[in-house]
Amino acid sequence: MSRYFLAIDIGASSGRHILGSVENGKIVLEEVYRFWNGMDHVDGTLCWDVDRLFNEIIAGMKKCKEIGKIPVSVGIDTWGVDFVLLDKEDNIVGQTVGYRDHRTEGMDEEVYKIISEDDLYARTGIQKAIYNTIYQLMAVKKTHPEYLEKADAMLMIPDYFHFKLSGKKVQEYSEATTSQLINPVTKDWDYELIDMLGFPRGIFQKVLMPGTTIGSLTDEVKELVGYDCKVVLPPTHDTASAVMAIPTNAEDTCYISSGTWSLMGVEMAEANCTPKSKEANFTNEGGYDHRFRYLKNIMGLWMIQSVKKEFTEDLSFAEICERASKETITSLVDCNDDCFLAPKSMIEAVKKFCRDSKQQVPETVGEIAAVIYNSLAKCYGDTIEEIEALTGKKYTTIYVVGGGANAGYLNELTAKYTGKKVSAGPSEATAIGNIVVQMLHDGVFKDLPEARTCVGKSFDVKIYEKM
Repeated sequence: MSRYFLAIDIGASSGRHILGSVENGKIVLEEVYRFWNGMDHVDGTLCWDVDRLFNEIIAGMKKCKEIGKIPVSVGIDTWGVDFVLLDKEDNIVGQTVGYRDHRTEGMDEEVYKIISEDDLYARTGIQKAIYNTIYQLMAVKKTHPEYLEKADAMLMIPDYFHFKLSGKKVQEYSEATTSQLINPVTKDWDYELIDMLGFPRGIFQKVLMPGTTIGSLTDEVKELVGYDCKVVLPPTHDTASAVMAIPTNAEDTCYISSGTWSLMGVEMAEANCTPKSKEANFTNEGGYDHRFRYLKNIMGLWMIQSVKKEFTEDLSFAEICERASKETITSLVDCNDDCFLAPKSMIEAVKKFCRDSKQQVPETVGEIAAVIYNSLAKCYGDTIEEIEALTGKKYTTIYVVGGGANAGYLNELTAKYTGKKVSAGPSEATAIGNIVVQMLHDGVFKDLPEARTCVGKSFDVKIYEKM
């Protein structure tokens, strides 16, 4: 009889429940539930509706009971940096604000009054991004200090959901590193830094590694879903889970976790917190088995997702790719420019960038998409050069995992701009990685190399040769 493992993968725009099992030596996935996600405007602030999301988590878990496939364990992964504050009665303090909200504007300067940007990077190895938890907490301290006074616990988003399932308040390592408050040597909270910044150290929970069982479902949740199972921490940051599903065991492996964001990097045993690394804006985020994901955040398919909503025609991503592939426009934009983070109109932001930089302004659907796809691929090309310079290694293949593995035109451009072979797939990498960690915990695989070999056998991978 098959043993099932449930990955609940919640992205910035949607969430899904994926059951995983092993049949005939291959990992088999079954999507049992899907739901919408997005930030809501609440009194002028962009917020997550975590109550609604938890109700969706429960609804999807009920589906497992309905189809007669009870999971051995469950694990949740989400995006990084965002959190909830809880009081002593476990009620949420304030709003659950999303990373695209503007509350962090100027908060970097408030942090740098206490610790310089250079010293902060040397201390944490995390790249400067204005939405990092450190700046969000500084925004709370400056605008709502009463929230921190009232708070008894801080939980990152996936850890809050695990708490709701199990009743246990813990902090998973990979997600914690996105806060810019973790020491890369001790793999624990940098309490000296936390004290310097004036954040109450008592709200920070024990940091646990992915693969840890934190308990079983609470009585209340068991009654709601109709069964009990273990709650096993996956790498709760979605990119950390996606990297688990890279279908190779080669030591010199460069990857792009391609989705709303594109995370391009390599795995390393130790963090690189040098000035050169900081200058190149690379980050050292936590991963499975104490590894570091040494990578750069690139704006990613967020730009295409945004313009798709603005097009008057209801086009699929495949149709948009097809139109883009026929264009000859050569204009490029800087995908990492803050103007593309949360513009009122992504189309106008792209046009303005081209206009201001005295390039041809794209007008049609195809031209706008071509500018974005070429700009992303150009950014990948620049980034691989930086990675090779910083690591002193050469990479022959770039492994693209996640939803962007299906973007054939972008993968072709990536091979062109990087001069590397591109291996695209699996597209469900985040859910696979989440499930793989649960399977490792259960003894299905003896180690990560065996699991990655199985991933390679189980899912389609398409190769794009450099031009």
